[in-house]
Amino acid sequence: MSLTQEHSYMAANAICNAADMARESIQQAAYCYSTPSAIFRPRIFIDGNQWCALYGDDLQNGVAGFGDSPANAVHDFDRSWHAKLKEGGAA
Repeated sequence: MSLTQEHSYMAANAICNAADMARESIQQAAYCYSTPSAIFRPRIFIDGNQWCALYGDDLQNGVAGFGDSPANAVHDFDRSWHAKLKEGGAA
């Protein structure tokens, strides 16, 4: 293989690798921005001794998540968003 062919091969491999890395980054970003908390942007505030992420007017009629940090509250919010109502109306 000549030096020019070898450089072309190395360049093609580098481009393919960069494209694969970009694809993975885009997939991760798409997942992160498709969560309920990213789409609906709940209010985040301190409630007692925990953080609360709330979408809606109040805890009874909205969707909420709680945690020791804002990130934990948002994670709990995303879980609560997908929870089905139990008998009696509470999730």
